[in-house]
Amino acid sequence: MTEANRPDVLVLGAGGVGLSLAGALAAVAHVTVACRPRHAGAIRRDGLVMEGVWGDRTVREIACITGLEESLPAPDLVVITAKGFDTRAICEEYADVLKGRTVASLQNGIGNEEVIAEYARNVIGGTVTTNFSVVGDGHVRVKSQSSPMIFGHWSGPDVEMVGRLVEMVRSAGVLVEASTDIRSAKWSKSLLNLSVNPICALLSVQVGRAADPRLRQVIGAIVRETFMVMEAKGVRTDWTTAEAYLDHLFMVQVPDFDTAYPSMYYDIQAGRRTEIDLLNGYIADQGEVLQVPTPYNRCIADLIRFKETNGRE
Repeated sequence: MTEANRPDVLVLGAGGVGLSLAGALAAVAHVTVACRPRHAGAIRRDGLVMEGVWGDRTVREIACITGLEESLPAPDLVVITAKGFDTRAICEEYADVLKGRTVASLQNGIGNEEVIAEYARNVIGGTVTTNFSVVGDGHVRVKSQSSPMIFGHWSGPDVEMVGRLVEMVRSAGVLVEASTDIRSAKWSKSLLNLSVNPICALLSVQVGRAADPRLRQVIGAIVRETFMVMEAKGVRTDWTTAEAYLDHLFMVQVPDFDTAYPSMYYDIQAGRRTEIDLLNGYIADQGEVLQVPTPYNRCIADLIRFKETNGRE
């Protein structure tokens, strides 16, 4: 790819996920990231330091902004990697940039794409099952990637943008696939996050500890409630039953992340707000609307909310 043919990509809400993706894409695109001033300062001064399964290197070809007051090239593609509770605020702030463009969501939780669709012409949904962490200012680590990144058409007339995005990510050396049913893929990803992340975050344990028989009972109840909500909403995933997913969870996913702490653990430790409202909180709210009992999801969501508040007081 020649320099002139490289697309312009804007990554909004760049923390561990967004900075890591920006570092990878910098090899094949002109990348600008909107990030916190501490990251922007470090990257402008020393470059983005990357380590882990996506390669150990320092990337200097990234432009950083901390807000719209700074110069911003017209992007060919926007990728939002912010926490789900910030989606609306970011879309409002960058509404003029998003208008008429293709925007991809690479975020946890359910409901982000619906918000983005109010601002953008085309929306691409995305999932990533990868352990990202911020080591320091302008320094990220990609510890593991248990399955390919997935993108799929969510809404809008330009369905070809998915293929172009997938090819760009693949050419950057990242495992990626296109999905013909991104809604199913989003729910499949959320199953991992809502079943394991909150309980490990509450107990301050690594993901591998979720295999303890006492925790498996609680996790099993959370997953079974979620499948009842999915059935009521007409959502289908690769797993036709809760038991089939639980087998996959404990045989594949939990071992893959055995020594990792979930991102929600780091949020709680740092006194940050979590994405519980887009995970177990969402399931509990949908259960109430659909008249599906979800006491375990409601309980775990309330416990996380208490922990959030207690940590900030």
